[in-house]
Amino acid sequence: MKTAFRQVTLATTLEAEAAVGELLHAVFGIAPSVFTHPELRVPVVSVYLDEKKSVTPAQRQAVAEGMEWIAECGLTIGDWKLEVKRLRREDWVDSWKRHFQPIRIGEKLLVRPSWRKDPVAPGQAVVVLDPGLSFGTGQHATTKFCLRQLVAQRLSRKQSLLDVGTGSGILAIAGVKLGYRPVKAIDFDSEAVRVARANAKRNRVTAHLELKLGDVTKLSYRARVKYDVVCANLFYDLLIANAHQLIARVKPEGVLVLAGILETQFAEVRAAVEGQGMVLKKTTRQGEWQSGTFIHAA
Repeated sequence: MKTAFRQVTLATTLEAEAAVGELLHAVFGIAPSVFTHPELRVPVVSVYLDEKKSVTPAQRQAVAEGMEWIAECGLTIGDWKLEVKRLRREDWVDSWKRHFQPIRIGEKLLVRPSWRKDPVAPGQAVVVLDPGLSFGTGQHATTKFCLRQLVAQRLSRKQSLLDVGTGSGILAIAGVKLGYRPVKAIDFDSEAVRVARANAKRNRVTAHLELKLGDVTKLSYRARVKYDVVCANLFYDLLIANAHQLIARVKPEGVLVLAGILETQFAEVRAAVEGQGMVLKKTTRQGEWQSGTFIHAA
């Protein structure tokens, strides 16, 4: 018997994408996936339910109230509509196979799905990552920036890496493949940690990757262990509120890579980080997203 599930989707705006993802996560208890609709050119946030589960009136009401609250916070949410449809798993996979393209970061890194057999350059690190039912396949602009920075910051000497908010584990796995040691990754979502561990096993990097359940808001202000590179692809308000904890984990000669920030939010994030002794080394804009790499001012 062919398996199926219910796809719950909500199209919104780039500005509200992160907030809508958090809303669906809170209402349904499932990490959302996000993709840009090829015709409408808007982000579509989705969660996937077991076929036997239906969307209750209470859940629909919670989504409506949440969207109203997001709008009241000043974010443009667009003409949204919660849609639910039954989807065969085979149809979902075929759709991803059409749209999930391999990602090449120069000659150093290749991220590809298992069904692709793309040529590999000599010495090129390869991460095999199939799209799951949660965000984190590398297709998003913010994830691509972090991958590029992992490649750009890699030196010939030994370097360590901390990935905060690892999601599917893509950055941490890529870090191990590029030669970072040791590599540690945390996420507050137990399902994300489970998926990340499965992806780490598939890529045969479990021996070099420490994956733990962890919340950035619970990190201590003093860090016992510091890292050469700290990556945090998080919502901008988390980056601002927890800038001190993140910076405390960066070695004096290390770098802090921040992503998940809209261009309109970047100045506020930059001010919070530079107010604690860091300076902007590199920033990139892609669409409405802006990411940055910071170093200690000293």
